[in-house]
Amino acid sequence: MTAWRRRGEWLELTPGKMLTGAADRNEATAQWLLKTLGMPEKLFRQLQANKLIEWRGDRLRLALFPVRPAGIEPVWRELSVLYEDEFCLVVHKPAGMNIHPDGRKGETEPTLDHAVAAYYQMQGEEIAVRHIHRLDQYTSGPVLYAKNDWAQLKLDEEMRHKRIARSYAAFVHGVVPADLKVIDLPIGKDRHHNQRRRVSSTGQHAVTRVRLGKVYRDASLVHLELETGRTHQIRVHLSHLGHPLLGDALYGGSTALIGRQALHGEGLAFSHPFTGERIDIGDPWPNDIKQLERKLSK
Repeated sequence: MTAWRRRGEWLELTPGKMLTGAADRNEATAQWLLKTLGMPEKLFRQLQANKLIEWRGDRLRLALFPVRPAGIEPVWRELSVLYEDEFCLVVHKPAGMNIHPDGRKGETEPTLDHAVAAYYQMQGEEIAVRHIHRLDQYTSGPVLYAKNDWAQLKLDEEMRHKRIARSYAAFVHGVVPADLKVIDLPIGKDRHHNQRRRVSSTGQHAVTRVRLGKVYRDASLVHLELETGRTHQIRVHLSHLGHPLLGDALYGGSTALIGRQALHGEGLAFSHPFTGERIDIGDPWPNDIKQLERKLSK
């Protein structure tokens, strides 16, 4: 990877003589950015049109870090940062917090986006708040944010091609059979309940990979990976098979041991949008999940 560093709004690169010595440096630069670095073509065209790609001696400068409004009011909440660099931010979302405002009348609770806006403000950075994926309100786990246009375009593409890996831990009712490895059942809306989803032959393709963890007296720990990202996918799939999540009253789970669905995003893995390096983030179990495990182990 070519050496680079940030200077304010600019990313500076030193590609070397293959570009500085090229007969047509502009064309060589364009091909190098698009083909070698993998710069999103949409962003290249925007920067080129606004003269935001420039040479300073042997340094190639790209205006990748412009000042941008957050797009949402900053509201301070304690935030656990799991990973951060100039392109990406990964933070822990606690159970009970929405990722972004859902437009409901009377909604007043700050969301994760509000907290991220406050975090950027405290760091003295003016960055648009842009989450790449979502978690249910009562699911805890890591959430990935893009800090500039390059990152957003690349990570959105990764999501579309299902190349961002998300792994979960769930505690469910009953003993899950060890030979249950894949749940491949389409999911659609439940016409009898606005909030619920259900397995439906006319629904959207949905695949969940399952690995059995520990088995308790009347419950199981399962580790799950999503190949698709349908609304309530894990909850619907496991409930349909007779193993609703503990605490998930909407899908038939008991709230006797935990007051929210016992589902936690324990891992997130993605290719860095600029370097291509594989980033693997773990998110330790929160206290209520740890307490649940202790109760089940008695």
